Amino acid sequence: MHDTRWKQAVEWLAAAATDPQECKRQWDRGQGTALLAAGRYWDVLSVPDRLGLLALDLLWSDPLEMPGPTLVDVTARRVGFFLPPDPGSEWVGFGVRHVGRGSWVAVPPPYRPSGRLEWLVPPDGTGTLHAAEPLERALRRATGTLAVLAPVSAEPAGPDCW
Repeated sequence: MHDTRWKQAVEWLAAAATDPQECKRQWDRGQGTALLAAGRYWDVLSVPDRLGLLALDLLWSDPLEMPGPTLVDVTARRVGFFLPPDPGSEWVGFGVRHVGRGSWVAVPPPYRPSGRLEWLVPPDGTGTLHAAEPLERALRRATGTLAVLAPVSAEPAGPDCW
């Protein structure tokens, strides 16, 4: 991704901050993450990492679907899929958490990891997000695969997971 795309991605992400200019300054100074409001520009669907990584791989295998921004928390072992805000949606599944309006998400800049957070698919600055239906299909397929390989319920869940 060239400089213009990075700048667009920074602008797009920072728009969800309470103070977008301060958010960008923090990222420029290398001070880690910013807390961004979910529910206005995007929601986040957070799932256990094994489920999320397999679902993301399935999404990449479809040449007609371009995966949206996807974040991994390597310490909490969670993958977060950024999707359009939908206050009425209900996502169900073991360890599945829908983060929307009224919630905050710690987000690193799109151009580098920050501590425990890293972009698997950084935002491209165009506002591209995961489409709910393909994401749901990929998660269902991934759940079926993991059920055969090892129970999803074996995933650890900590109190600090999003």
